[in-house]
Amino acid sequence: MSTAAIPGAPLPVRTPGSRARGRHRRPERPEIRTGSPALVLAVPATAGPESRSVVEELLSIVRSEHTGVQAAVGYLPGGAETGSTEERTVAELLAAAAEAGLPTPVVVPLVPGPHDFLTGLHALAAEYGATVTDTLGPHPLLAEAVHVRLSEAGLARADRARLFAIATAADGVVLTTVGGEEAAAAAGITGVLLAARLAVPVVAAALDVPGSVAGAVNHLKETGSQRPALAPLVIGPEADSELLATAAEETGCPSAAPLGAYSAVGQLIASTYLAALPTPTAEELAEAEAEAATTVGAGEGSRRAHAAAEGPVEG
Repeated sequence: MSTAAIPGAPLPVRTPGSRARGRHRRPERPEIRTGSPALVLAVPATAGPESRSVVEELLSIVRSEHTGVQAAVGYLPGGAETGSTEERTVAELLAAAAEAGLPTPVVVPLVPGPHDFLTGLHALAAEYGATVTDTLGPHPLLAEAVHVRLSEAGLARADRARLFAIATAADGVVLTTVGGEEAAAAAGITGVLLAARLAVPVVAAALDVPGSVAGAVNHLKETGSQRPALAPLVIGPEADSELLATAAEETGCPSAAPLGAYSAVGQLIASTYLAALPTPTAEELAEAEAEAATTVGAGEGSRRAHAAAEGPVEG
């Protein structure tokens, strides 16, 4: 079992699990090697009920997808509950790993693109020699997630193969994000992917830049859109919920929900972490192959012993 729930443990400790056997077992997920650095999911918010519900569900997706992953959530300082073993800041987790002599964690920022908190995060990670991965976007999976949220709000068809009409479907989309003009520019790439899925024009705008969303809506209307809608390219913790509400109110446009704990976001976190893991040495690969061969040999020996115990089968 994991020691993630043991008070005082700075990070979860991986315990190798048993590998499923049988002809009809599920395909094996990539397994994290013993001794690999932990994943620290850096949340651009202080600890609290709203951020906690999203990040814990995302980590649950990561753990279900990949066997043996060590993962912990690191918040920004300032939350009332930080400092406990349950709610830790990124700095506390990195310091705890260093004090325990554990491999330096891989830090994955929980943002879809550029964000103000990244500068401080990189500076903090540099103090401990930790790797900070790229942001989660732009990526086709984010376009998929936005599409799903639009369809859930009745603003888009679930897919282009379903040719029935939706009276409230948007004929133009403003992809809203936070992080200034740089974030909006990066979101434009995901916007192109989303436009290909929806077959409607998509433009990106920054919620935290005054007039950016309103200007994008006006642009869509000037180019022929009758029913523009807002689609947050926001996971949740990185944006003030009031920004989303204000944008919808000021523009008079319906809005989809933030991405939240959509499964594709969890998959992106896992794949981003896996891509940042150190490349195994020749010795580590040889050791892994030897361990696998031993496991296979033990299984074959057990099967033969079982067959011998049953005796010959009469025809």
